[in-house]
Amino acid sequence: MFNGAFTEILLACLAALLVIAAVVDARTFTISNRLNLTVALLAPLYWLSVALSPWPGVAIQLAAGTAVFAILAGAFYAGMMGGGDVKLAAALALWFPPGITVKFLVLMSIVGGVLTLALLAWHRARQREGRPEIPYGVAIACGGLAILAQRFLNQFA
Repeated sequence: MFNGAFTEILLACLAALLVIAAVVDARTFTISNRLNLTVALLAPLYWLSVALSPWPGVAIQLAAGTAVFAILAGAFYAGMMGGGDVKLAAALALWFPPGITVKFLVLMSIVGGVLTLALLAWHRARQREGRPEIPYGVAIACGGLAILAQRFLNQFA
């Protein structure tokens, strides 16, 4: 419905929000509800900008976001993720088609695993007690940014 420039601005805003989420999470181990809400509320503008049909397009996006939230809520209850992480990943799933959302989750998991191993090694090298805190928002942001970057990296394929 809108022009392509508006879509690109929305995607740039999403990328900036992901960078902010990663930096803040790395510093404070929290992702604000305000940031998560902003990501979620910008998704319908994005849907309008790409002329996504209400049925089944928007319905599928909402179902994907709900599914991601439900799956990662299990990780939250198991103590593996923070609530802000779950909300950010679910809000981000509103932006990607289901197939791309699965790719995002795989990339997020790989980055999260590497990040966890690196921080665990650093924690043990410093001989600290207890479990290290993992800023999983960094992994979520990296997965999302990798998906966004593919628009530019795969243009010749």
